[in-house]
Amino acid sequence: MHEDLSPLIAATTQWLTSAYPASGGALASVLCEMQARQAVTVAARLRYPTPMDAELVLMAGPGGSARLDRIAGADGVESDDPYAHAWRTWVDEVVLSWAACLLTDPELAWRAVDALTEATEPSSTPPEFRRLVTPDEGDRQAAALLRHPDLLAPVSTLHHSQLLERLEEQGQAFAA
Repeated sequence: MHEDLSPLIAATTQWLTSAYPASGGALASVLCEMQARQAVTVAARLRYPTPMDAELVLMAGPGGSARLDRIAGADGVESDDPYAHAWRTWVDEVVLSWAACLLTDPELAWRAVDALTEATEPSSTPPEFRRLVTPDEGDRQAAALLRHPDLLAPVSTLHHSQLLERLEEQGQAFAA
């Protein structure tokens, strides 16, 4: 089901890692991208929890990165190639904002991953989200910009309250 969100997840991850690049070489870039992808995946699964939700966003489109580009100062980037930035149309602002929240708030990241896994594997954290919820020192160094709360604040505050509401809804759903 969530594999259908792969274009949205890939584009949103690319936007994050372009706006907040890795600190270091090739290994740091990979570690940074892995953390961003894990955060975006969790956020996308929370935002679009059912197959119908996923199908609707794929039909209607996620909205693109125009507002995010303005916030991050990337809106003046032009290219001679009209297709160079076509991937930006697949960026989902809410998913990106939620991912930024997860990257900068470890407690919130744990809550989000727990909310996802409660329905399928209670009391377990899937290893696919390890770098998001328990980053080691190498992960932290590689993603220093990506995890910096002050740098991500303009993006993370956009939809922070919606994320908290969704997590509360998820918690109530599992309690019932």
